[in-house]
Amino acid sequence: MCRFLWLSAGSPVRTSDLQLQFWMQTGRPLVEVVRLGLVSYKEGLRLQQAYVDRHRSGPAHALLLCQHSPVYTTGIRNKPYPAPLLDRLRLLGADVHRTNRGGLITFHGPGQLVCYPVLHLGGFRKGVRWYVGQLEKTVISLCSRLGVEAATSPHTGVWVGDNKICAIGIHCGRYVTSHGLALNCNTDLSWFGHIVPCGIEGKGVTSLSRELQRDVSVEETIPHLLDAFREQFSCQLTEGETPEPQQNSGVSSA
Repeated sequence: MCRFLWLSAGSPVRTSDLQLQFWMQTGRPLVEVVRLGLVSYKEGLRLQQAYVDRHRSGPAHALLLCQHSPVYTTGIRNKPYPAPLLDRLRLLGADVHRTNRGGLITFHGPGQLVCYPVLHLGGFRKGVRWYVGQLEKTVISLCSRLGVEAATSPHTGVWVGDNKICAIGIHCGRYVTSHGLALNCNTDLSWFGHIVPCGIEGKGVTSLSRELQRDVSVEETIPHLLDAFREQFSCQLTEGETPEPQQNSGVSSA
């Protein structure tokens, strides 16, 4: 899959060529921002893979932004979750998916800003540990811009006290990242009450809306995320086109 952008001269330029040209001229990666809107989790996975595949022909960094219909996702673990637990979650009206990201079980749904960076870490000359740390710093900076004091902890993700406000779970293959972060904006937090989020006992969840005691939408949050990401990753952002949804991209269960 190759995306083409048109320059003022009228000649098409592949996204990978444009990003390489920008990197050579400025020394900074160029990252395409793609706004997907509300999509099913299955469609989100399909689009992530399409953007991962773009890296085969050269640098094609992308930042996919979306919200998901209600879904519980499980990460990599030695044993699958018990079938009765997964069936009970489906009865709530949510889908259930098993994924190849790190971490355990969590929830995604409307009101949660999901960000899937599809980056080739070679273009940043850094490794996975640095990458996860920059994601954490991005979310902490975003929260600070809105007036919420957040921090990391020995557990994964970003926290406000003992309550997780942002889950982070990534996959990295051949230096190309996928999956990413999920920040609670004005999410219905009652969905988390049916699981032990990320498998961490004795901890809670929170959202920007709960912390600020007002409605904080995904739309309000996105510009702060982009500013923080640009700063933490020392990159330039450019708006990309929203891809056409695939027909019959409905749900599938684990």
